[in-house]
Amino acid sequence: MSQAIYEFPLNEKVRTYLRLEQLFRQLEQGKAASEDWQYINFLDCLFTLLDLSERIDLRNDVLKDIGSHEKNLVIWSQHPNIDKEALDFALQKILRLRESLKSNKKIGVELKEDKFLASIRQRFSIPGGTCSFDLPNLHYWLQQPSTHKQNDINNWLQELVPIQQAIEITLSFLRERGRFSVVEAESGFYQGIAEDKNELIRVLCATDQGHYPMLSGNKYRYAIRFTLFTPTMQGSSSVDTQVSFKLASC
Repeated sequence: MSQAIYEFPLNEKVRTYLRLEQLFRQLEQGKAASEDWQYINFLDCLFTLLDLSERIDLRNDVLKDIGSHEKNLVIWSQHPNIDKEALDFALQKILRLRESLKSNKKIGVELKEDKFLASIRQRFSIPGGTCSFDLPNLHYWLQQPSTHKQNDINNWLQELVPIQQAIEITLSFLRERGRFSVVEAESGFYQGIAEDKNELIRVLCATDQGHYPMLSGNKYRYAIRFTLFTPTMQGSSSVDTQVSFKLASC
């Protein structure tokens, strides 16, 4: 059976982290770019990430989370059955990451000051605004050797490594807080109550049954409704049968 995990954040911070995680994954593909459109997609993704990071105090939020992870690891180190070597490795990584974040400027400052990126960024917000007559300097850059372009990409991404690693660690800790258990959605509907520390709801379900989950709610309670990908002849999108799926509250 083909399955997929759907993740639904219960607060704005985790929602932002998930969006940034997806953007970082897309940026990584830029390292393997070979066609002009792939480089343009990379730059578009980079500017989207910078726009998102400008709207929030990302650095301070991440530093708070890193501090919480450090405290938890110290507490876990007292457990008699803990893997000391693995825990020490994780703790040292977090400590190095915390110092790196503290010593860095605000996220993306150097990227925003890069003359080439600054000269083309605004045009990327215009539909189709990356044509050669809009951005001749971009098309000049696209004609440079692959080694030159990849070197630029690596330099641009290097500034984002600390925040990328911090988000990866934070989401990893968050996902580990929940374990999947089988639940039933009567008539395609399930309602749950979020515990105090729940920040993320994960749904593991089949992808070959013609439906997908949608979640609404907040940090107190939530509802999952399964929706038909292709509506019925009568135009209904609601699933009216029992759906078995796995749920993890993190």
